[in-house]
Amino acid sequence: MAVKFAAAMGCEVTVFSTSPNKEADAKALGAHKFVVTKDKESMKSVSNYFDLIINTVSAPMDLAPYINTLRVDGTMVLLGVPPEAPQLHAFNLIAKRRRIAGSLIGGIQETQEMLDFCAEHNVMSDIELIRMDYINEAYERMLKSDVKYRFVLDLATI
Repeated sequence: MAVKFAAAMGCEVTVFSTSPNKEADAKALGAHKFVVTKDKESMKSVSNYFDLIINTVSAPMDLAPYINTLRVDGTMVLLGVPPEAPQLHAFNLIAKRRRIAGSLIGGIQETQEMLDFCAEHNVMSDIELIRMDYINEAYERMLKSDVKYRFVLDLATI
């Protein structure tokens, strides 16, 4: 959803991924660029490039390579909560006045503004609508990470 929101706001959007297989999906969501993080040249091409990174990863990860893609006064906003606290050498932040911030959820006013923005710009979630009798299979697929975005239960099938 961050990709869709940023694209609808007119931002230049780049998606980072360890897998080149996700590029088509990223572009379909509105990304202008795609960076394969395991490719050193791809990462080097965006060194000191970004004003803002929205990090939604909830798995353990090394933040340093991503911090190095921020330009002077750039900010990485953490939305995901990994099981362990991330480690980062302070020099990566200090040298270029980079920042790490966190964000959770807004209140009623912010939520209403977001919904209004979605309606105005036709920003919608990508879902897979499932029947109630498919719930066990959906759960198994979720455990295997075989879910494209999110499942939504069709309550009419209860």
